[in-house]
Amino acid sequence: MRVYFASALFTQVEKRWNRLLAESLIRAMPGLIVVLPQDFKVAGKYNDPRHYGALFRMCVEALDASDAVLATLDGAEVDSGVAWEVGYAYARGKPVVGLRTDYRPGAEFGVNIMLSRSCRFLVREFSFREEADELAKSVVRRLRKLRQGPGAK
Repeated sequence: MRVYFASALFTQVEKRWNRLLAESLIRAMPGLIVVLPQDFKVAGKYNDPRHYGALFRMCVEALDASDAVLATLDGAEVDSGVAWEVGYAYARGKPVVGLRTDYRPGAEFGVNIMLSRSCRFLVREFSFREEADELAKSVVRRLRKLRQGPGAK
């Protein structure tokens, strides 16, 4: 299974957490391929404004080539890029597993309903527990259900 990991990726903390969780997911589900857009380079560079168009196309192609999307839905407002990726995946019929570790309340499960309702599954593991391996197990349970088909709960 190939999973596109849509998550904020602009700070060292975000990028390190994304990588840590991706590694935990792979340990918990051998054979899983986790696509981290933060690793995408164009012309040997990360996030070079001269290559934003190519970077955008790489992300869209990676979304299209993935079986599912894992989307981090943390923050008072979900990262705008993640919101776009969730909407794109939903429109393309790709299943989305939403992940919320932020315990702040919001519209539905702490998330805008346009995002929460775009997710096939929503994993809510509040930040009081900081173990990536335990969080990965919760996510992997939902990814395995995706393999069982749309009716799986």
